[in-house]
Amino acid sequence: MATTPPNQSIERAAAVLGALGAADGAMRASDIARAIGLGTSTTGRLLATLESLEYVRRDPESQGYSVGRAVLELASQGLNHNPVHRESRAAAQELAHRIGLTANVGVQDDAACIYLCHFEGALAPKSHTMIGMRQPLHASALGKALMLDLSQAEREALLGADLARYTDHTITSHDALTADLEASAKRGWCVENQEVALGRFCIAAPIRNASGRIVAALSISGRVTQLRDRDTASLAEDLIEVADRISVGLGMISAVAH
Repeated sequence: MATTPPNQSIERAAAVLGALGAADGAMRASDIARAIGLGTSTTGRLLATLESLEYVRRDPESQGYSVGRAVLELASQGLNHNPVHRESRAAAQELAHRIGLTANVGVQDDAACIYLCHFEGALAPKSHTMIGMRQPLHASALGKALMLDLSQAEREALLGADLARYTDHTITSHDALTADLEASAKRGWCVENQEVALGRFCIAAPIRNASGRIVAALSISGRVTQLRDRDTASLAEDLIEVADRISVGLGMISAVAH
């Protein structure tokens, strides 16, 4: 079956938006051109079109470009259309407020986990949001919770033979990952102890839909120093209760920890 060739103009526009999204601040047109490997004049035309559509905005003083209103509106609409986000948002926000730590909701996207919700408690303030950001499945508590029902063969097919190392604590073999997930399945929640970033500790529980399939995961996270004196088992009970409540909201008749 013949496939439709990609549209070059759309690809280039997406590259511009990707460069702006990855930048720490506003970018000049020449910097964007270098980042995406296009000529300055071509990039300028793309920016002019995107600016007219409000997908980018230009600061009149610095002449730097940043993501525009239309992108923010589109992202908001995408979240609002997602049933997991709609069902989990209030519950995750309340959890973060009650425990003072960060509460996240993530879903699987190929071999990564994407954050749908991110709420900060009083003890875990951040200067940025995690919504839309990606985490590796094998090294994050959210990712592990998303893979609890997969066999080792299914995980190997999904993740590939080699598991990337992020810190000295990262699990890098499938046999070790299987053992970790088997222990997690027995207790009903997953652990990430400095596996993606040093100093971070996270626990996560699965969220299931009406058919019982894992469609998302809920996590509690914070710095190791913040959690050192907390009762992890008590936090996990709270986490599972909220995750099960979300599962019931998604149509699961009996939310049982697996």
